[in-house]
Amino acid sequence: MQLDQGSVAVVTGAGSGLGAATASRLVAAGATVLLADMDDERGKQTAEALGDRARFVHCDVTSPDDAEATAAAAAELGAVRVLVNCAGINLPARVLGKSGPSDLDRFTKVVTVNLIGTFNMIRTVSYRMSSTEPVTPSGERGVIVNTASVAAFEGQVGQASYSASKGGVVGMTLPIARELASFGVRVMTIAPGVFETPMVAALPEDTKRSLGESVPFPSRLGTADEYARLVMSILDNEMLNGEVIRLDGAIRMPPR
Repeated sequence: MQLDQGSVAVVTGAGSGLGAATASRLVAAGATVLLADMDDERGKQTAEALGDRARFVHCDVTSPDDAEATAAAAAELGAVRVLVNCAGINLPARVLGKSGPSDLDRFTKVVTVNLIGTFNMIRTVSYRMSSTEPVTPSGERGVIVNTASVAAFEGQVGQASYSASKGGVVGMTLPIARELASFGVRVMTIAPGVFETPMVAALPEDTKRSLGESVPFPSRLGTADEYARLVMSILDNEMLNGEVIRLDGAIRMPPR
């Protein structure tokens, strides 16, 4: 898919990390980008830094009203062609804690944001995509890229909620791609390994260094721009559909 000034992209979690890097690449490619984030200050700053073709909207991806408002705002800017779901959280907890069973609300929140929030944005934004004019001879109208994690395949101790939520994103990729195929909308998912994100930035330096060294090659943390570059490659290659791509330097996570 070739982006132009009439193309609109929605990026969730766009205030920082993977989302911000993706928004930057999309703007550079010529699209108008709607940056959706819960953090108003960070989101507005990122949008301002990206220039006139970037807009910010406050969005809680778990809210049906916010998702609908974001999709509507995107449609007002032009033809909605791209949705990249980067919003997510991680609240590690063991099933059995020192004082008893883990907090169920903690598990529910992670699944609600990472899995249900992703679906919430897909359902509202894809509806706008489905009514646009095709832009390729084969009838392509739009592309959706979701964010899973290698934790979907090799979840570590204490990551049950995160693994479950990302496994759900992996699991719904193909059925949604099959459904939206009749509308000319492709659906892909990226499963990053250990990347330089705000979640990782909060870790001690020695922990981050150890994580980077655990990657077979290159032995370092991935960068947000490497994720964004893969998003752009997915947009460019029309045969990529209904698949999950690991972006992980060949890492396979150990139990702990």
